[in-house]
Amino acid sequence: MKVLGLITEYNPFHNGHKYHLEKSKELVGADFTVCVMSGNFIQRGVPALLNKWARAKMALLNGIDLVIELPVCYVLQSAELFAYGSVKILDSMNMVDYICFGSECGEIEPLKEVAYILANEPEEVSLNIKSLMNNGYNYAQAREKSVLKYMEKTYSSDQISKIMSSPNNILGIEYLKALYKLNSNIKAATIKRYKAEYHSLDLHDEVISATAIRHILQKSSDIKILKKYMPGKSFNILCNEMESGKAPVFSEKYDTAIISLLRKMTPEQIKSFPDVNEGLENRIFKATYQYGSMNEILQYIKTKRYTLTRLQRIMLNILLGITEETFSQFQKNGGPQYIRVLGMNSKGKELLKQCKKKSSLPIITKPSSYKKFDNPLLKKMIELDFLASDLYSLGYPEPKMRKGNLDLTTSPVIIED
Repeated sequence: MKVLGLITEYNPFHNGHKYHLEKSKELVGADFTVCVMSGNFIQRGVPALLNKWARAKMALLNGIDLVIELPVCYVLQSAELFAYGSVKILDSMNMVDYICFGSECGEIEPLKEVAYILANEPEEVSLNIKSLMNNGYNYAQAREKSVLKYMEKTYSSDQISKIMSSPNNILGIEYLKALYKLNSNIKAATIKRYKAEYHSLDLHDEVISATAIRHILQKSSDIKILKKYMPGKSFNILCNEMESGKAPVFSEKYDTAIISLLRKMTPEQIKSFPDVNEGLENRIFKATYQYGSMNEILQYIKTKRYTLTRLQRIMLNILLGITEETFSQFQKNGGPQYIRVLGMNSKGKELLKQCKKKSSLPIITKPSSYKKFDNPLLKKMIELDFLASDLYSLGYPEPKMRKGNLDLTTSPVIIED
């Protein structure tokens, strides 16, 4: 039996995702599919458009067999740590044969070569990265230039630049790096991104990006336009969630909460959160008192080195209280501490049954059972997921739906085929 692993956000699940899923299955000859999915907040540092159970249901109804949640403390980190957390979970299952990801490149070998260099970082590359960062480049720019220089005998500057500057390629390289670092037996494959670019707002036949879908929902109350861009079952779930007052959820709902927290903090306290360094805490502190909306604050503190998505992740780490000390503790102890099941179909049940015999991490299907594990780090990590859901629900359009303790009262999604 061949098991395919995917790392996803499905925010929301659209025709491009369906294409990638079907092509990935075909490419590796998969019998089962498992996806590790971001929960109620996503890696760009914003809330998911729909809650994690609705998105898990979309995945299951469109061909995924088992949906696992990536702990929020890994969701809200850099691409490198997001990838590491996701790959570690798939590797810990001891059942996954392949991972397959979308890329602008569409070829696995160049991505593997770049990933190998970055995973083993020759001294020449390390020194060059440090030098460039000292001269004002952000990490991504410095890394790209350093690898470009190191690989100039094998590939042209243009080829390496395209590989390392495209969003899906960047994530793909991080997945491959994680496989190398974990010495994993999982094989990697890639599918060329189909039609719509990652951040594109263009409408392409029946395929548009998730960014475009979110843009349409933010600007228009008429969602019928989305019907041709989403599988029917996904579109129906989106409609149902909106009718019940649980979608769409946007960042603005959390502005006051985050600004309130920031105004209670000193620069030293702000500095304790991941990715806050080099005096950034002072810019944040100043902006907090100068502006009254997160958009204004972010625009003020944004620089070439501190991108908008990085700053958005910082703000959500502050909202959830995920400090650098807390996250470092998780990393020093192996990363994710559990495999949390969000949903499954009948094939997923079979896969889960086998996984329970082989997994090196505890598997949690009933969240309230987490207390039985004698692991303080597991408890700390999963309670951050619970908090994320409790705060996320405050962004629901309908006040009556903004209940707490949702993780402890919501069962995994079960689809009986």
